[in-house]
Amino acid sequence: MIRYLIALCLGTFAWADDLPLAEPVFPPLDMAEVELGHLLFYDPVLSGSRTVSCATCHHPRFATSDGVSLGIGDGGVGLGPDRVFDAKNRPEQRIPRNSPALFNLGATEFTSFFHDGRLEVDETRPSGIRTPLGAEMEHGFASVLSAQTMFPVLSGDEMAGHYSENDVAQAVRQGFLTGPGGAWDILSNRVEALPEYRDRFDQVIGERPIAFTDISNMIAAFIAFEWRADDSPFDRHLRGKDVLSTAELRGMTLFYGEAGCASCHSGWFQTDHGFHAIAMPQIGPGKAARFERHNRDVGRMRVTGRSEDAFAFRTPSLRNVTQTAPYGHSGAYATLDAVIRHHLDPVQSLQSYTPDHAVLPAEPFETDFVLLTQGREVDDIARANALPVRQLTDDQIADLLAFLGALSDETALKGRLGVPDAVPSGLTVEK
Repeated sequence: MIRYLIALCLGTFAWADDLPLAEPVFPPLDMAEVELGHLLFYDPVLSGSRTVSCATCHHPRFATSDGVSLGIGDGGVGLGPDRVFDAKNRPEQRIPRNSPALFNLGATEFTSFFHDGRLEVDETRPSGIRTPLGAEMEHGFASVLSAQTMFPVLSGDEMAGHYSENDVAQAVRQGFLTGPGGAWDILSNRVEALPEYRDRFDQVIGERPIAFTDISNMIAAFIAFEWRADDSPFDRHLRGKDVLSTAELRGMTLFYGEAGCASCHSGWFQTDHGFHAIAMPQIGPGKAARFERHNRDVGRMRVTGRSEDAFAFRTPSLRNVTQTAPYGHSGAYATLDAVIRHHLDPVQSLQSYTPDHAVLPAEPFETDFVLLTQGREVDDIARANALPVRQLTDDQIADLLAFLGALSDETALKGRLGVPDAVPSGLTVEK
């Protein structure tokens, strides 16, 4: 029975020992591109002030995230929970959303990105991708993952820097993002000017000028290679090559049965790629423009404009989930046990939430927990909740945790190429 249930959740309507499931598709990769993307991913040259790299918020030390509820990008020094303010360039606010893990994003089934799905495949658009840039979106991205990698460089809080502190920040502030003289163009010229990068790009694109889409395509290739995670005990169990423990099997039965987890966490990577409102506590500055005076984050509604999408956020994949804390779009819960218990009674959990569940680095901001003091805002989040109340015992929760542990791929957690000793810009590589 359990195999049949899993087959349904994986999108397969039959299961037999001689009929293998359709496994995820990972397009072939060019190792020259992967190795080039490896260097670019860890190189701070792609940030406005040359102090932040992609790895600052997506580091293998923290399972491709940053180990905190809401990170600090530009204006910070150090990694993860140890990151502190740069006394000479203090950040204006925390990054509004939790840094998502990067596992398996090279699989073709991942067609939308960010917690609200604002970047997604759309064949009706000239670029093939629907993005916040609309008609300004440049062509040449090899995949939607490639496009995703290059939006953080346009964020003042993440990588660009604030206001007029550098040429990239100035371009972003003035709305010059794409095209000649735009933020992407400035960064492309920086990379072009470094001889080692120019030589490496010659090997993969020839001698033409480096476009920003070339940079993003290399980084996407690296992510797809480095953090492919499809060899966990669970994967080997599905392939008939491994046997799960008694506790893991009990947890799997619960996951695909009584606990109802697979109603959203379906598919090979335990995600339906959908968006659901589950009354997740809202902490931090919220997703607001600088001129707005609120701290809410309405999630998918911010993309679609539909009231029924209010406070709905994408279902995360659960691969390596035991290592990717904190959890939730705002990183509200620091432990997997706590976020499972939230799912059992989301509204009650929201209403009784306390700040000690969060992990927030450096000095406090006044926005850290302010929304939770505003009753009407909390009530709005509660009303949108779509999860029913469920009852599980402590022993059942322990079994679920055991099963979730069986989704860990040690090779992917370690990374295949690892952190480079140095990058072509000569800037500091965060270890």
